[in-house]
Amino acid sequence: MRLRMLCWRAVAVVFMGLGMVGVVLPVMPHVPFFLVALWAAGKGWPELERWLLRHPTFGPQLRNWREHRAISLPVKCMTTATMAISAIGMQWFGELPGWLRLGAPVLMLAGAIFIWTRPTR
Repeated sequence: MRLRMLCWRAVAVVFMGLGMVGVVLPVMPHVPFFLVALWAAGKGWPELERWLLRHPTFGPQLRNWREHRAISLPVKCMTTATMAISAIGMQWFGELPGWLRLGAPVLMLAGAIFIWTRPTR
């Protein structure tokens, strides 16, 4: 049982770290990583789960998703704009392989479609 709890905590820590990277890098989203961290913390680290849900910056978005499976309009707009800027910027960024130059924007488009088909709250 202790090993299972440690594994959930490790997942939570890894995804918290990725979320923190996403906070400072505009090309990487942070909320999806915090959602996974929240999920993992709920399995093995209730204190971290409470901390995330009560966090003044990230808590409202996480609670909104957990309670309503909804994304706020400002978050949808910012995420879409960031992905669009990233996709356009990739086209002029150094020597990227063709599969990456095309594949990443396609994945970003799929992400945008997912985001805009979720309820707005």
